[in-house]
Amino acid sequence: MKSAARTVELLELLALRGDRPARLQELADELEVPRSSMYALLQTLISRGWVRTDVTGSLYGIGIHALLTGTSYLDSDPRVRAVRPYLDEASEALGETIHMARLDGQDVAYLATRESHEYLRTISRVGRRLPAHIGALGKAVLAERPDTDLPEGPYEARTPNSHTTRESLAADLAEVRRRGYSVDREEGVPGIVGFGFALRYDAPAQDAISCSVPVARLSAEHEGRIVAVMREIRAKIEATVPGGGVRGAVHWRK
Repeated sequence: MKSAARTVELLELLALRGDRPARLQELADELEVPRSSMYALLQTLISRGWVRTDVTGSLYGIGIHALLTGTSYLDSDPRVRAVRPYLDEASEALGETIHMARLDGQDVAYLATRESHEYLRTISRVGRRLPAHIGALGKAVLAERPDTDLPEGPYEARTPNSHTTRESLAADLAEVRRRGYSVDREEGVPGIVGFGFALRYDAPAQDAISCSVPVARLSAEHEGRIVAVMREIRAKIEATVPGGGVRGAVHWRK
């Protein structure tokens, strides 16, 4: 069990580093593992494709099998499959970037994205993680839960508009509940506004969809249309994926 936990911790650490490869000693120090044990574990994972190394054998990064496994997760999830056509519909109707994400601990993980075809647009990717208190997707699902579930602050700030205290986040979530959807006005990315809508086929909701648009292209009229279209898209999704998930599919815990 200890070896399995260590393997998972190593893969998660490499994944978090993204395009910053790590040296053997860095990994050993971070996970508090003897250098010899870390080296043996890395060699095993390299042989299986979970970790890759450079031509000198001194730098390590996440391997291609992590991508294959992540893709398999998306392909096997009935809710992601059910939502994808509606993301296409929202993208076609609005011409803006559309996301689907799922709550994972204190973060949201992006499961699907449809990018805008406009020159000025927000760009994201499947697999991206963002603290749930930052952004429309996270706030949409947090608002489906009691404020007592919120962690104590202070919270990480990505921009000057990010919530950094439990009190300010709770006040925002109260507005989300009243309004019926969340709004992120440059909290996660400068120049980008997002509108998030929880998908209530779970109780409390685990998933949400959002529309992101550059401030420079957001008028009051466009904002109203985004909200109207995304409300309609949410209603269609919830009608397609009734409580418990897709008929005949395995109902995963997470």
